[in-house]
Amino acid sequence: MSRKRQKPVDLTTLAGDLGSEDGSDPKQFHAKPWNAPKQAGRKSLQLCTQVKHALHGSLAGCADPMLQALTVLSVEPAPHTGRLQVILVANDLDRAAVEASLTRATGFLRSEVASAICRRHAPELVFEVL
Repeated sequence: MSRKRQKPVDLTTLAGDLGSEDGSDPKQFHAKPWNAPKQAGRKSLQLCTQVKHALHGSLAGCADPMLQALTVLSVEPAPHTGRLQVILVANDLDRAAVEASLTRATGFLRSEVASAICRRHAPELVFEVL
């Protein structure tokens, strides 16, 4: 069998017309439907609701008045139930100060969530302040 390689000049003559997949991302072209991100299932949504209720009570019981003023808007899996995105609303508070207070209290809030839910591993909490 011949091991003769074609020169790049010869390859350009093979592409006479531009097709729909010319210039597209090969990862997107070869993507499989089972590798697509999945929607949150019933159990994931149930866990998010439990975490929301646990955080609501934990934030109300904090000694920091800034954390007491926060309201839990929603809890969503991001991208799975090992990490949960918590969206909080800070009414008329400095956002940078609230984020600093949340950073200090992350361990406490995670331990409160771990005691409220029945799982082997406590999910990581990622906070977003609106």
